[in-house]
Amino acid sequence: MLTARFRQALELAATLHSDQVRKGTDIPYIAHLLAVTALVLENGADEDIAIAALLHDAAEDQGGAVVLDEIHRRFGNRVCSLVKACSDTMEMPKPPWKARKDRYIQHLATAPDDVLLIALADKVHNARAILADFRNLGDLLWDRFQGGKDGTLWYYHELAAIFAKLGKYPYLTRELGTTVKELTALVDG
Repeated sequence: MLTARFRQALELAATLHSDQVRKGTDIPYIAHLLAVTALVLENGADEDIAIAALLHDAAEDQGGAVVLDEIHRRFGNRVCSLVKACSDTMEMPKPPWKARKDRYIQHLATAPDDVLLIALADKVHNARAILADFRNLGDLLWDRFQGGKDGTLWYYHELAAIFAKLGKYPYLTRELGTTVKELTALVDG
């Protein structure tokens, strides 16, 4: 059962990300956060995990340690730890893209199941969005991504492989693998 804490987290996420849109689109960023939260809830998440899913990009994208401190104060240690573990960096300026992604993939190999659920839901939603946008835009899509076409495809292949190896959350793991394969086939086709 979701309580007033969840509604408070939703309000915080909407406030923190109010001026943010998805890369290269006019889609409000909150749509991504809601989609990730829906996926974790559909896969057995409790309220703390759902709150962390709503806030999983808050510290990384909207203020680093200051935002993380607010999350800790308002939602407690567990939610704060989950959000921190789902962030690839809170450093500003951000370290180089490839180094961040390598470090994040290595981190997933030993991450707790709750972190894996949020991270996997995040990557499933992102991969679905990339696939849909590639169908509409073709190769113009890759201009949105720091890793470009090759780096982005590499990253999602690595993510699909690590989640498959870990063997947690089979539905989401299959969904990520299938989406990445479909994207690769379209790109190569």
